[in-house]
Amino acid sequence: IDMEKKVTDFSGRWRMKSSENFDELLKALGVNVFLRKIAVTAASSPAVEITQQGESLSIKTSTSVRTTHVSFTVGESFNETTVDGRPCTSFPKWETDTKISCEQTLQKGDGPKTGWTRELTNDRELILTMTAGDVVCTRVYERE
Repeated sequence: IDMEKKVTDFSGRWRMKSSENFDELLKALGVNVFLRKIAVTAASSPAVEITQQGESLSIKTSTSVRTTHVSFTVGESFNETTVDGRPCTSFPKWETDTKISCEQTLQKGDGPKTGWTRELTNDRELILTMTAGDVVCTRVYERE
C-alpha cells in the first residue's frame, strides 16, 4: 500500500488581500525611507503564481516594479535573496503538513535573522509570513 503522505498543493494564482507590518519589516532590515516607500507601493498588489510538482515549488511574484522568481524543493537548501535584496542561503522544511518554514542565512555581512513561512489554511487562503529579527510581516492571499 502506498502510504506516502499527500503533499499540500500550493499551486495556483494568488492575489493579496491583506498585509501587515511590511514597512516595519523593511525598517528592521535597515532599508531607507525612500526605498521603503517604493517597495511598499510596489508590493501593495503583487500577483503570485505558484507551480508545484511534488515537493518542488516555483514561485513567481510580479509587482509593478519587478518580478521575482524562486524555485526550491522542500528539504533542500537553495539560494535566494532577502526582502531587502541580499543574497542568502535558504533552507525550507515542512513545519506542519500544510506549512513550509524557511530559515535564511546571509551569504555575507550580517543583519537581523530573516526567514519566511508559507501556509495553506482550511479556508484555502495562503498565509505568507516574513520575519526580520522580532518583526513579523503577515500577508494573506486568496486564489484567483
